[in-house]
Amino acid sequence: MEWPRRFVYVFGALAIGFGLVVTSSSLDAQNPPPAPSASPVFEVASVKPNKSGEGFIRFGLQPGGRFTAQNVPARELIRFAYNVQPFQIEGGPGWLNSDRFDVTAKAEGDLPPTGPGQSGPVQLMMQNLLADRFKLKVRRETKEMPVYELVLARSDGRLGKQIEPSTVDCAAMRGRGAGPGGRGPGGPPPSPPQPGERPQCGMFMGIGSVGAGDVTIEQLAQLLSQGVRRMVVDKTGLTGRYSFNIEFTPDQMPPPGAAPPGVQLPAVNPDKPSMFTALQEQLGLKLESARGQVETLVIDSIEQPTPD
Repeated sequence: MEWPRRFVYVFGALAIGFGLVVTSSSLDAQNPPPAPSASPVFEVASVKPNKSGEGFIRFGLQPGGRFTAQNVPARELIRFAYNVQPFQIEGGPGWLNSDRFDVTAKAEGDLPPTGPGQSGPVQLMMQNLLADRFKLKVRRETKEMPVYELVLARSDGRLGKQIEPSTVDCAAMRGRGAGPGGRGPGGPPPSPPQPGERPQCGMFMGIGSVGAGDVTIEQLAQLLSQGVRRMVVDKTGLTGRYSFNIEFTPDQMPPPGAAPPGVQLPAVNPDKPSMFTALQEQLGLKLESARGQVETLVIDSIEQPTPD
């Protein structure tokens, strides 16, 4: 599989072990994004229905500020724009899940990639596009819901064999620019790691594996929320940045047609442990059920998009 620069493929519903995600390691805390009226907008944008009937979903961020979303339900566009999980979205008509759309948009200048829980310019631009073309109106509410707390699995605090403190400074590497070995805005991204390998910077989620380099435990918690369908709260007390890899058997496999044409999904080893067990055995972390306050996004109104 050839990876275009700064390209992200998303299969299915971004569930852990079900999707494929490359993320930045520059994740910020979960600060609520500013209101769409105060945020930037795309210079030009096209929204068209997709009637192909294919199963895959694809988001792309390319040089020059070009953003594409192919065969994406409106609910997934809302998830992307507001950095929420499916269980955080309430309300809306049935076509939010059934109708698919292609979005092609252009911003002024390059757009930085964003990771789980991070709101960057492209998310704010998408909020404005949804408000303009879909007439989307939302409000936030906080509710008590089941959550998972990510905690240390061992009483002595020892971590597993597949996690260690980071030995690289990815922020400094990104600042070196496009020279040899540079990872700045003009430099190429790293190649996706092989199954079981760790990326040097950022997180890579494959089918039955997660690899990370120079990331925080809070980032891991945010990524896990996608797969366990609950908010995951970091209660480990671990600070700093870590590199790790996890291998597990996913609870469900991608349905037929989940991959874009020409993409071969990797085989999954059924002898691997569950993701819950892998966290404990391989990283020395575990998920404990709890209840907590979770912010939800309530859809007050939305309309089919205005034609181009």
